[in-house]
Amino acid sequence: MRYRILGGTGIEVSTYCLGTMMFGAAGNPDHDDSIRIIHAALDHGINFVDTADMYSAGESEEIVGKALQGRRDEVVLATKVHFPMGEGPNRGGNSRRWIIREVEASLKRLRTDWIDLYQIHRPDHRTDIEETLSALTDLVRQGKIRAFGSSAFPAHETVEAYHVARQRGLYRFRTEQPPYNILARGIEGDVLPTAQRLGMGVLTYSPLGWGFLTGRYRKGREVDMSQGRAARAPERFDPSIPVNAAKLEVVEGLVKLADELGRTLPELAVAFAASHPAVTSVILGPRTMEQLDGLLKGASLMLDDAVLDRIDELAPPGTNVYQPVALWSPAPLTDPALRRRPPGDRAAS
Repeated sequence: MRYRILGGTGIEVSTYCLGTMMFGAAGNPDHDDSIRIIHAALDHGINFVDTADMYSAGESEEIVGKALQGRRDEVVLATKVHFPMGEGPNRGGNSRRWIIREVEASLKRLRTDWIDLYQIHRPDHRTDIEETLSALTDLVRQGKIRAFGSSAFPAHETVEAYHVARQRGLYRFRTEQPPYNILARGIEGDVLPTAQRLGMGVLTYSPLGWGFLTGRYRKGREVDMSQGRAARAPERFDPSIPVNAAKLEVVEGLVKLADELGRTLPELAVAFAASHPAVTSVILGPRTMEQLDGLLKGASLMLDDAVLDRIDELAPPGTNVYQPVALWSPAPLTDPALRRRPPGDRAAS
């Protein structure tokens, strides 16, 4: 396993990070089995574990907390805050009120006194970024977190947060966690260069492109729309939809390339994500031990220029074969009032 410095913090993290979204009711409900998978990842040299308060409504954090008993000091532990954790107002978002409250809940579920990397799971246009950075800065000074970062932030919001932190004398985001894979390379044009210029670490997720880079979905092969992810989001898997047909076309070329290398498509996919110089660590999100074993085989794979050039031909740099869904859309797109002038202003123009 290789290790890299996390966003100028001096903390060394493994090139591959264990993501735990699939541990709990949303994936693997067997706590003992999930703990075995976490221990296996640590035994393979992974020292970086990423979770979130909202994964299975806190159950993932509870599993991680149990798994790290006796091994906490050897692990760089990351979690996230933002999404609602119950009904009613003020039960989510990026306000000081919610962050201060929820970090205590995460610490309790994780059975730890500190969190190494506390991440803001999504932007929140209802909350001034200075408010969020101020709360996070206080948590660092209190010793409850060591550093903090963002997730799925557009490049311009990352830049805004950086300048607010400098102007107000606050600590800044040290990391960004965006979706990134061969089929979704859009962030190569803005998010990744911005992170490099600002000295931020990058933890990428979804290296298998919602399962399309597992090799399970192939051109001309029937897709069972009643099972698994296809049942939950048929629009992402129906091969009659042009964007899905385009994904399948690229997959065929990637399967051929992987075969020539004597590797599997998932191994090629995770190695690709780790090959970008801006990427610090690639988050792997297995549900089973078999999936973990298969993904870890890609940890030793280093892609040379010839292979990366072949990938560029199939999926050009900076392009998205599909638009990755980050469970968040900018407020100007979701709130009509932010993109429509009041009737009086329209009449005057």
